[in-house]
Amino acid sequence: MPELQIIGAPQSNYVWVARIACHEKGVPYTLVPAMPHTPEVDAIHPLGKIPALRHGDVILAESRAICFYIDHVFEGPPLAPRDPVGGARAEQWISIVNTHFDALVARPYVGAYFFPGTPDGSPNRPIIESALPKLEGQFAILDHALAKTGHFVGSTFTLADMNVLPMLFYLHSSAGERHNGAPECEPCGLLRAPHGAHQRQGRRSATLPRPHLLGRRKLSGVEPCATCF
Repeated sequence: MPELQIIGAPQSNYVWVARIACHEKGVPYTLVPAMPHTPEVDAIHPLGKIPALRHGDVILAESRAICFYIDHVFEGPPLAPRDPVGGARAEQWISIVNTHFDALVARPYVGAYFFPGTPDGSPNRPIIESALPKLEGQFAILDHALAKTGHFVGSTFTLADMNVLPMLFYLHSSAGERHNGAPECEPCGLLRAPHGAHQRQGRRSATLPRPHLLGRRKLSGVEPCATCF
């Protein structure tokens, strides 16, 4: 069988999701580091975005399409429920997280730490403070969804769970430290329901981007909290 390549920057949360999917499925792959809008990426994604996939003659763009391919082409435990209702619910939460939680709330908050735009490079506190109330509202939604089992769909670790993990990790890492010695970081402390995905810590750790790849801030001393990782 030809080599499966995941193409993209390892610090990208969506590249990370594709890698988690490979690990959960038990699929060997090669990470080909590449930034957006580079020739390797532009040859596959019409908008030059990451991740991209190459598997023999098959090329794909967009993390959702890539994860679908990984789940349905290779043998191994299903990454999403095969029954229509369960599968639809997984898609529902992937869509909600991607279009609301990540795009509207988490990404601006994290960006205020990694790309603050301040004269001295310090965190952009006005953006951070304005994002926190929005985070609280979004976490209330996630908390309600996870309250029964710690998973988005039933009691199984699915793509819906994998999809949110890197976002939670970066929310924690952007805070840079534990607040007053608390066991949870500021954003993740808003999420009261335990996320069952912590049961997969070993496999997730295997996909963790190295500290020097995580952005401008040095995060090697950051210990992920119990909620987000």
